[in-house]
Amino acid sequence: MNKFSQQKYFNINDIIKILPHRYPFILIDKIEVEEPGQSLIAIKNVTINEPFFQGHFPGQPIMPGVLSLESMAQAGAFLMLSQVEEPLTKNMFFSSVDGAKFRKPIVPGDQLKIKMNLIKRKLNICKFKGQCIVDEKVVVEAFLTATIVDRLGG
Repeated sequence: MNKFSQQKYFNINDIIKILPHRYPFILIDKIEVEEPGQSLIAIKNVTINEPFFQGHFPGQPIMPGVLSLESMAQAGAFLMLSQVEEPLTKNMFFSSVDGAKFRKPIVPGDQLKIKMNLIKRKLNICKFKGQCIVDEKVVVEAFLTATIVDRLGG
């Protein structure tokens, strides 16, 4: 395994060593792995400085629902890429989102706790259950499917 495979806590500097995302599209700030390769909790601090709040919506800032799904996708990708032999040579492409439910708007000042659980892995295809939680309440949930692929230029 790689040097990250047994690490439990990751800050933003660790995260960008594994994920290809960069500002303004990196949507997780820190991670705690509960069970390597199986489950983690990621944190996203939502601030008014986020670029999407300028237009979504002026006077009533709400995090776009698709970005909460993207934060889950990034956390799921991290869960798997932190376990592969050479994470900088791989990426994850998400192929489906099922059963997405948006229960409450996410607003500036919220701290998203993103729980990701691997449900099934067959070869390079992974299925996850994800939840975004604010103040101990589930605000978004979905099942995501993704494939581990070779990273171009990796």
